[in-house]
Amino acid sequence: MDLKLAGKTAFISGSSQGIGYATARTLAGEGAGVILNGRDPAKLEKAVEELRQEVPGASVSGLPADFSVAADVDRLCGRLPDVDILINNVGLFELKPFELVTDDDWRLYFEVNVLGGVRLARRLLPAMLDRGWGRIVFVSSESGVNIPANMIHYGTSKTAMLAVGNGLAKLTKGTAVTVNSVLGGPTYSDGVAQTVRSLAQAQALPEEQMKAAIIGANETSLLGRFIEPAEIAAAVTFLASPVASAVNGTAVRVDGGVLTTLL
Repeated sequence: MDLKLAGKTAFISGSSQGIGYATARTLAGEGAGVILNGRDPAKLEKAVEELRQEVPGASVSGLPADFSVAADVDRLCGRLPDVDILINNVGLFELKPFELVTDDDWRLYFEVNVLGGVRLARRLLPAMLDRGWGRIVFVSSESGVNIPANMIHYGTSKTAMLAVGNGLAKLTKGTAVTVNSVLGGPTYSDGVAQTVRSLAQAQALPEEQMKAAIIGANETSLLGRFIEPAEIAAAVTFLASPVASAVNGTAVRVDGGVLTTLL
């Protein structure tokens, strides 16, 4: 299927690795120009060069910003050109007992996971509406619907992300601009892989054994394995395309069947 993305330009927050990078690669492969983002300028430049090699001829650039620093995001917004597609992917996650999650932790998670997307949408949505076409996709999580007991602050921030996306979609009524979210399930992104390795080392187990044990403990997963970043990226890219013109204001589940309730 031709997703009709040739000539479109996309900005993907948090895209020097993981789901964000996989999304940038998929978009670039469909002919879109992509602007990557990361907080480490050296790592970001490496990602830009790698993507240029993976997708020869693609228009690829990078803009660094640390989304935990509001002034940094403001500077990013000042440098960011009007784009056709905004992918709000940047996010933090961690396993942490509720009683150990501090007020500062809560503020940080909302600063990055929620306000990051708010600030970018505030900068880019008006121009999309003026032009009459645009796409905003929030990369949320099934944890925003089924809040994990060991990541309540993370799950709650993902719930807020869904709410922001739903509200923004109502501002697009009667236009060809859409705002949607993706509910990703357990995905073997770089951050998750690092956590699994740490747990494996702490228990003196091989990484693959720990990986299988974690996903095996998830009784509701119909997929029975971790989702690959490219599988999330495929759904995000579809929603970002002109082909998905009738999909607006919704949350698309790419959760491997983990959620057991209808949205």
